[in-house]
Amino acid sequence: QLVESGGGLVQPGGSLVLSCAASGFTFSTYAMSWVRQAPGMECEGVAAIDRQGSIDYADSVKGRFTISKDNAKNALCLQMDTLQPEDTAMYSCAAGSAGVRGCTATDFRYWGQGTQVTVS
Repeated sequence: QLVESGGGLVQPGGSLVLSCAASGFTFSTYAMSWVRQAPGMECEGVAAIDRQGSIDYADSVKGRFTISKDNAKNALCLQMDTLQPEDTAMYSCAAGSAGVRGCTATDFRYWGQGTQVTVS
């Protein structure tokens, strides 16, 4: 199970930290990702971290977002800085090796329900 938290309403230029709590599987053995879906837009793989700690970001968020994974706490985080209106979306965490190439539930082994981020 993956449960996201930390979304909300923020002004342009602001910051948010999203968290994802994992349970029911061996978190440390999975690569993890953050994906987002905005209404009327294609889904997007935002950030990914593999089992060795290698990180990848979508070009749209490079330099603004930071993904981190704490295997001891079974937790995944996404620090989002300099947020812009185009970052408005439902953000979900996902477990699996698709990386930023994946953005739908079928691309991953586990998938959270998401947390809404609105930048306005």
